[in-house]
Formats: sequence, C-alpha cells, structure tokens
Amino acid sequence: RPTRPASLLTFWAAVLGTFSLFFIPAFIIRPFKYQSPFALSMAMALKRYAPVLTLILAVVALCVALVLWKRSSILLRVFMVIGLVLACGSATMSRMNYFEWMFHPIVSPGFTSASSAKLDAAEMVMAVRFGNDARAYPIVQMAYHHVFNDEVGGTPIVVTY
Repeated sequence: RPTRPASLLTFWAAVLGTFSLFFIPAFIIRPFKYQSPFALSMAMALKRYAPVLTLILAVVALCVALVLWKRSSILLRVFMVIGLVLACGSATMSRMNYFEWMFHPIVSPGFTSASSAKLDAAEMVMAVRFGNDARAYPIVQMAYHHVFNDEVGGTPIVVTY
C-alpha cells in the first residue's frame, strides 16, 4: 500500500501534467510571438498527444483522490477538488480548438480610403487590385481573422493569411 506522501505526490504530478499538456501548447502557439522551430515542434507534439495523455492523467488523479479521500482532512479534500477541477478542465481544453476562439470572423467590415487610413508607416498590408478597384488588408487584422470574403472590381475574392 503506497504511503500518503507518495500518493499526494502522484496526485499533484498528474494534475500538473494535465495542466502542462494543455497550457504549454496554448502558450507557445500564439500569433505575433516568436516560436523557435524546436518550441513549435514540441508544442505541436504535445497538442497531438494531449487528448489521450490528459485523460489518463486525470483518471490517475481521480483514482488517487478516491484512495486518499477518507483519510484526508477537510483542507486536503478542498485542495484535491481544486486539483481535480484543474485536471478535468485541462483534459477538456486539450480536446478543443481554442485557437479558433482567437481567430473569429469579421462580422461587418469597414473600408476607408487610402488617404484617410490611419496605418503606421511600417504596418504591412496585403493588396489586391482588379482594374481601377483596389483594396488593402492590414496583416495585423488578417492574422486574427484569416479569411475574408470581399468583392474587388466586381470579382468575388477570398483573402486569406
């Protein structure tokens, strides 16, 4: 029969593992932040295996908590419940595409003339021109929205970044 300190260590290692498997990819894979090739490949690998690993670790944390429950003080039980909520929340989040929450569609886009646009001189844009009609789409906006349907010079287009 495992000792109580070893069981508590196992419980908190499982909780920290579930949280890490969710949080590390979410922290590394962010728009407009540098991601080294190593960090990005590590984050993508963690994101790929996180759904299975977080489920296993959450079950381990639950089993250990059930074993410790009767012998635990009220304070320890509170901390175990907090840990289980964190583990289950992380296991749930690892199955969601939380990046889509950052990249939402532009509901009602607005256009302005080039002379009245208030863009920084160094700001990059994607430009499209058909005949006499031209549009410029700021990269900083496109990075969060990715796809934009528009019509330029009477031609329907899809702008993506």
